[in-house]
Amino acid sequence: MSDGKDQYIDDVAVQETRPKLQKPRLYKVILLNDDYTPMEFVIVILERFFTKTREEATRIMLNVHQKGIGVCGVYAREIAEMKVQQVISFAQEAQYPLQCTMEPE
Repeated sequence: MSDGKDQYIDDVAVQETRPKLQKPRLYKVILLNDDYTPMEFVIVILERFFTKTREEATRIMLNVHQKGIGVCGVYAREIAEMKVQQVISFAQEAQYPLQCTMEPE
C-alpha cells in the first residue's frame, strides 16, 4: 500500500524528493568615512534609513569616524541594495560625498 508519495515505474518505487531550501545570503551595509560629511548628517541617515536609536546611530557614526567604516545593518541582497541607493541619493541631494556600500556577510 502506498502513502501517495511514491510512484511506481516498471515495478520500481520512485520517491519524490523535496528541494532543500537555503536561507538567502545576507549582506552588510557599510558607511565609509570622508573628510566632508558632518557627523550629525551621518546620525540622521542612520536614524532615518536604518531605524537606529540616537545612541546606536552615534556609536556607528563614531566607528565610521575613527575606523573608517561602520556597519549599518545586515539585510537580504535586495534590501541592502535599496538601502545603499537611498543613502547615496540622500547624501548627493545634500551635496555630501558620503559613500555607502554592501558586502556579503
